[in-house]
Amino acid sequence: MFPDDPAAIVRRLTELRIEHRDLDAAIARLPTGPGCDELQLTRLKKRKLKLKDMIAYLENKLIPDLDA
Repeated sequence: MFPDDPAAIVRRLTELRIEHRDLDAAIARLPTGPGCDELQLTRLKKRKLKLKDMIAYLENKLIPDLDA
């Protein structure tokens, strides 16, 4: 799915972290309470969770496998 090149993984991680931070800011800016767009809020939160999972996956790829 992703190249095994550590430099490429680090670049992709940086991009994902920036997008995750931007989504966090966008979610914080959305109004809450009656009349808020719940569908948009839900979609943003789901996207943020997917980014978090992808970040964790790529971080694990950077850790070398140690054979016990």
